[in-house]
Amino acid sequence: MAFDWWDPVRDYCERAGPELWAEPLNAASNAAFGVAAFLLLRRGRAPDPAADAFAWLVGVIGLGSALFHTLAVAWSALADVIPIALFIHAYFFLALRRFLGLSALAALAGTLAFAAGAAFFEPVLSDLAGQPLGPLSNGSVAYAPAALALFGVGLASLRFGKRDGAALIGIGGLFLLSLAARTADAALCPVVPSGTHWIWHLLNAAVLFGLVRAARRAGPAA
Repeated sequence: MAFDWWDPVRDYCERAGPELWAEPLNAASNAAFGVAAFLLLRRGRAPDPAADAFAWLVGVIGLGSALFHTLAVAWSALADVIPIALFIHAYFFLALRRFLGLSALAALAGTLAFAAGAAFFEPVLSDLAGQPLGPLSNGSVAYAPAALALFGVGLASLRFGKRDGAALIGIGGLFLLSLAARTADAALCPVVPSGTHWIWHLLNAAVLFGLVRAARRAGPAA
């Protein structure tokens, strides 16, 4: 059967039909990303083009997710996941530069290694999660490399005497909480018809806000 960009996608508990507003909480909660982007772009601070670019990307993530949770078709799923993947890998590069002080070349090599490792281990982790947990994992294992990266870079920065990276550890904890909300969406669906995916949006907006703020405070790499 030929792939259709307009094939319906119903991945989340709240959606019970094809209507545009069939996921009201999942759709409306994306406004949190817009609020985060607005707060990050407020004037009255030192110029930081890289941090500003990430702030705009936070807004794009909210827009892509809103498209997916309203249209719920195949192409809008890409609008949801591509900006997130771009943020994860670009921020990893930025974190290596600002929190660990790596050169641009070393940070690029590290980012490519991270991307390759994530691509290799994601299906492995998905298979492992699929054995005991089945659908309860709800696809959240795809974000495991990002969570590990937060804790890894944060701990490494402390090891090298750079306290700015300590913020990444705290944000990593919040990210785990947001992942728990995303994972619980399918499991709690029988008793919570609205699901919990919207909580993932709210918490993840806070995670992205914190990451951009932390990078701005760390300052541009020398």
